[in-house]
Amino acid sequence: MTVVAFAVAVLLAAGFGLALIRIVRGPSTLDRIVANDVLLAITVGAIATEAAYTRDATGLPILLGLALLGPIASIAVGRFVDPAAPVVGAVPRHPEGPEDPPPGPAGQR
Repeated sequence: MTVVAFAVAVLLAAGFGLALIRIVRGPSTLDRIVANDVLLAITVGAIATEAAYTRDATGLPILLGLALLGPIASIAVGRFVDPAAPVVGAVPRHPEGPEDPPPGPAGQR
């Protein structure tokens, strides 16, 4: 078990280092945002690994909070970077007004 925990710690540390490099060297803001999301995922993995290794569930509420916060933060920042991006499931708006719906049976509207 110690060998597996050491191997996981090394892989998490390597991923953490590479994500930090991407944050520092990222040519665009979106690269930095994605690297920040990767750091959050690595942190969640590290907390889960620690909880499994020590068989202690103390960190699981933090794990749940980070797991819920990650996608929300990524979406919010993505909308901030590109506010003109279409929202999935949104009803399209026409600048000149909505078109008339097609007539129903027997010409009813």
